[in-house]
Amino acid sequence: MRRLLAWLAGTLLVLVLAAGGLLLAAFERQALVSRPATITPESIAQARRLLLTNDPRRLQAGEVRRTVIPAGLLDAAVNYAATRFANGRGALMLAGTQAELRLSLQPAWLAGTGHLNIAATLRSAAGLPAIASLRLGSLPLPSALAEPLLGLLLASVGYGREWHLARQAIREVRFEGDYRRIIVGYIWQPALLEHARSLAVAPPEQELIRIAQSNLAGLLAARAPGSRIPLEKVLGPLLAADDTLAGRRATLLVLAAFLAERNLATLLPEAAAWTRVQPLQLTLAGRYDSAQHFVISAALAAWAGEPLAEAIGLYKELADARHGYGFSFADLAADRAGTSFGELLLSRSPELDQLLGTDFTDTDLLPPLDGLPEYLRQREFHQRYGGPGNPAYDRLIAEIERRLLALPLYRRNGAS
Repeated sequence: MRRLLAWLAGTLLVLVLAAGGLLLAAFERQALVSRPATITPESIAQARRLLLTNDPRRLQAGEVRRTVIPAGLLDAAVNYAATRFANGRGALMLAGTQAELRLSLQPAWLAGTGHLNIAATLRSAAGLPAIASLRLGSLPLPSALAEPLLGLLLASVGYGREWHLARQAIREVRFEGDYRRIIVGYIWQPALLEHARSLAVAPPEQELIRIAQSNLAGLLAARAPGSRIPLEKVLGPLLAADDTLAGRRATLLVLAAFLAERNLATLLPEAAAWTRVQPLQLTLAGRYDSAQHFVISAALAAWAGEPLAEAIGLYKELADARHGYGFSFADLAADRAGTSFGELLLSRSPELDQLLGTDFTDTDLLPPLDGLPEYLRQREFHQRYGGPGNPAYDRLIAEIERRLLALPLYRRNGAS
């Protein structure tokens, strides 16, 4: 019996050491992917075009579709997802009919001591891409195990149904490295949209959004339709009504939809039956457009993160230079302030809580806009400022940042 116990103990020790060795081999001190978390306005434009040509509201059940995804857009999406959800960085590179997916993740329990580097070679195939090779750090893994392991992992974190639907819907993924694009063929299933909505906004969050909508409607009910109200007179009471992070994110989403003049029922069909909000104008520093830019950017930062919020803000201004009222550095300043506000809310900044407990004004939220050029048509904008990376443009962005950091709220925390 002693020999048996000794043998079992020895075997267990060997297995533990082997598992520990495999685990150590998976982690490396050097990141496989090192890049900024920024998103370009070009990626936003590409994503918008992709959604317009594949609008799920216009697709019929069982409709067969084929769409072209720019390689740069998918690369940006991989990096965004790795940054936002896995505390890391990611990249996707095409080579002929294959793609290489690289991820460098830093789980919280690593405490900055190493990186979980993942490299997978994907091959064009019918259905989802085939995994030709897979490595965790310096450890190669059998590619045949990759898909079953991925399925088990997704099921363990509650995404098993979505994985099953994706496998049913996607009929083809073809990598075309020479053309820097990915061709995806799929059969539309309405259940995909319902599951996407539930992933974007979980049922508990939906209830918080309903409450925030009711709070906004109650706060504005006594006001005359079309009247103008300073944003701070609404923002303060609404954020004070529920000081949890989830409740405040819900408030920003409701305010953003209201200021953007968008119906929440587009995202949440249940919202069609919710309390209606009195139509009027919220202003910031006396401007309706500044309130719009500030709140929408704050909501984007709180829900999707700073890089996406800033990219969308810049994309909109560049689009306005071509087709709208013209590029506005004042609007960009409101975007920047809103993004910082959303990031402070997300980080549970005590200084923000302190401000919300006071009778704050617009000057606590938004830097001065005087002297910031506006209404610049595309030709004038490019002649005078060029764009990001041009010294004239960068000087104005630095001036906006200086003004932002001069405000106590953002100075104490450091603008994001």
